[in-house]
Amino acid sequence: MSDVRHVLVLPDRDAAEEVAEVLTEEYGVAQEPQLVRDALAGEDDAEDAQWLVVLEDPDSTCDPTALDTLAAAYEGWLEPERP
Repeated sequence: MSDVRHVLVLPDRDAAEEVAEVLTEEYGVAQEPQLVRDALAGEDDAEDAQWLVVLEDPDSTCDPTALDTLAAAYEGWLEPERP
């Protein structure tokens, strides 16, 4: 078993909340996704923050292509995995 974490980057909190809901209800993920505010470098305004949906996938059951497609539907993307 490996520790896989998917990070979807979304433009705002509403989009992040909707994506987290879709992951829970339609993708049937085992663990509830975490929402994290990610302020852009040098920006203090909350409007300039990206939101991250962090999804733990210990059994590697989530398809990264499907996750990227889901994020893109909300004007976001799946952050590439780092070694």
